[in-house]
Amino acid sequence: MKITRIETIPVQVPIKEELSIRGSRGWHRASPFLIVKVYTDKGFTGLGEVSCTPIWSGEDQTTAAHFIDTLISPALIGTDPTEVERVGALLNQAVAGNPFTKAGIEMALWDILGKTANLPLYRLLGGPVREFIPTKWSISGEEPDRAAEIALWAKAQGFQTMKVKVGMNPGTDLERVRAVRRSIGPQIRLGIDANGGWSTGDAIQTIQKLADQDILFAEQPVQPFDVAWMADVRRQVQVPVMADESLYMLQDAMKLVRAGAADIFSIYVGKSGGIGPARKIAAVAEAAGLSCTIGSNLEMGIASAAMIHLAMATPAIHADAFPCDIIGPLCYEGDLLKTPLKIIPGRAFPPEGPGLGVELDEAKLERYRA
Repeated sequence: MKITRIETIPVQVPIKEELSIRGSRGWHRASPFLIVKVYTDKGFTGLGEVSCTPIWSGEDQTTAAHFIDTLISPALIGTDPTEVERVGALLNQAVAGNPFTKAGIEMALWDILGKTANLPLYRLLGGPVREFIPTKWSISGEEPDRAAEIALWAKAQGFQTMKVKVGMNPGTDLERVRAVRRSIGPQIRLGIDANGGWSTGDAIQTIQKLADQDILFAEQPVQPFDVAWMADVRRQVQVPVMADESLYMLQDAMKLVRAGAADIFSIYVGKSGGIGPARKIAAVAEAAGLSCTIGSNLEMGIASAAMIHLAMATPAIHADAFPCDIIGPLCYEGDLLKTPLKIIPGRAFPPEGPGLGVELDEAKLERYRA
C-alpha cells in the first residue's frame, strides 16, 4: 500500500461561550484546527486532526497546512502508511518540532492500519485494560462565584472529578478553589491546574494553603523552562504534582523522572507528536513508578477518538485515580462526525469501528470549513 495524497482542511467549530475556558495563558474561545485526510492506492483513507492553538502549542491550522503541503507530503507520498514507525521517522526528518501537526498525520496512519486489519485501534494497541475512560471537568479560571456556578453545573451533569484553573493571582486562586470546594462538597475529587502560571514561591505557598481543601493534584504549578523548579515544588508540598507543559517529548519524560519533579504525567496524542510517542512516554512513567493521565486541548471528534484508544490500551494511564480530560466534543456547538463519540459526563467509551472508528460528515465539514 502506498500513500498517494494528503489533504488538509482548515476548520473552525464555535466553542459554546459558556464552556470556554480561561487559564493562566488566556482564554480558549476558538480552535483553529486542521482536518487531515491521508489517501492510499488501495482505497483506504486515514483521518487525522491537528488540534493546536497558538498560545499553547505555537501551531495553528495555517502553519500545519503549510508544513504538511510543502514538506511532509513530499516526504511521505509513495511510502507504506501501515509502517507507522518508519513513516514517523520520516515525519521527524521532514520538519523539526510541531508535534500537533505530526500527530494529525500519525493518527491517520493508525486509522489506515486499523482499517486494513478491520480492528478498532485499541485492539491493535494490545486490547482493552478498562471498560471505559473516567473523565473530569475543567473549571474556567473566572471569578470565584462564577467558578462555583460552573462546578455546580458540572456536578449536576454527573462529573465526580474536576480541576480548577489557577495560576493567575495567588489570592484570587485561593478564593476560587475554596468557592468551588464549598459548592461541590467533600465527595467530589478536585485538582488544580496552574498552566505554569505561578512562581516557585507562589506555587509552594498557595498549594500549602490549600491543604485543607483535599486537593487531588497540582498540575504544572510553575513554568516549564527548568525542571528543577517543579522538583522544588514537589519536595515542599504534600499534593501530587502533575507535569503537563513541561512534558512534550520522550526526553522530557526522562528529565522529569531524573529530577524527581513529578508524580503524574499528563500526556496527549497531539503534544507528544502521536499515539506511538505518547505510549513511549507512558512506558517511561510506568518504569519510574509514576501515574499518567490524558490532558486536553479541547480536541474535536477525530483526535478525541485517538485519545480514547490510547487510554483504553495503556495500563500506565491510571484513569481511575486521575481521570482524563477527554471532554472536547462536549464544548463545541457542532460535531464533524457522522456518529458522535460516546462521551458522557464522567465517562468516555471507545468507538468499535475499524481504525479510529469515526467517519466525517462531509456536509458538516464544509459548513465549518475555515
